[in-house]
Amino acid sequence: MSEKKVIAVVGATGAQGGGLARAILRDRDGEFAVRALTRKPDSDKARELAALGAEVVEADIDDFESVKRAFTGAYGAFLITNYWEHFSPEREIAQAANMAKAAKETGLKHVVWSTLEDSRRWIPLDDERMPTLMGKYKVPHCDSKGEADRLFVEQGVPVTFLLTSFYWENFIHFGMGPASGPDGSLAITFPMADKKLSGIAVEDIGKAVYAIFRAGEEFIGKTVAVAGQHLTGGEMAEAFTRALEKPVRYNEVTPEDFRSFGFPGAEDLGNMFQFFRDFNDYFCGIRNIEETRRLNPELQSFEDWLSRNKERIPIG
Repeated sequence: MSEKKVIAVVGATGAQGGGLARAILRDRDGEFAVRALTRKPDSDKARELAALGAEVVEADIDDFESVKRAFTGAYGAFLITNYWEHFSPEREIAQAANMAKAAKETGLKHVVWSTLEDSRRWIPLDDERMPTLMGKYKVPHCDSKGEADRLFVEQGVPVTFLLTSFYWENFIHFGMGPASGPDGSLAITFPMADKKLSGIAVEDIGKAVYAIFRAGEEFIGKTVAVAGQHLTGGEMAEAFTRALEKPVRYNEVTPEDFRSFGFPGAEDLGNMFQFFRDFNDYFCGIRNIEETRRLNPELQSFEDWLSRNKERIPIG
């Protein structure tokens, strides 16, 4: 068998990176192999990937030289940053700069950069409809990624820009699942009014990214925006009601209310949902479900995902 092309996967033990790594590893007759980059090669998740056939390599995207070493000899790379680990837009941008420079210097043939919109293109800093955070951002965890897009262009990296959607896994891991109110009834809470929220299962992101790599040069220089379904808060609550077999309602709050909830990142997420709400035609429009399904024919609906994952969702 000819030598497989290596895809270096940043965040291979996380959500998106893990989804891609597993999609590649499941295709045992495919042309690609996984090099899983992690700061903790001895972690349980890293060991699981190694057992599935991944090459596990220690690397830290804060350290340019370690990234360059990890990219050396690879065909391509999947690149992602984790804002929620440190809450620093500047650190995210510096990490993206390290990865872009390493990708260029090691001659990678195809990079997929998981990014998001820089909301300041739609909502300038002096727009008082939404508070400015940290002095120069509207939605910090989105704006930093969007700002970093230019770094890949400036380096001349053969890149595909991946725009993702709300992870349905946020209902499991991010505290957004149905919670009990004062009267004991269950509700999901979003400041989306009656607008639709683009969502997707993380494993479906991974499968779509794998298809992008398999397509070769077709997607280089392009933006691909993925989603599994666009649903209102009410529609999601109805799906929860059916899956859990108990009433779940949609608790509609204002972005101002959401920003005041006080948990780490509440202001950022309140602004994010307001951006999704106020520019809903754009946000849902660019995230084309049929195009996502062409990349990933196994694309799940929210009902599909709930049927597989309802036992994992904490009920508050």
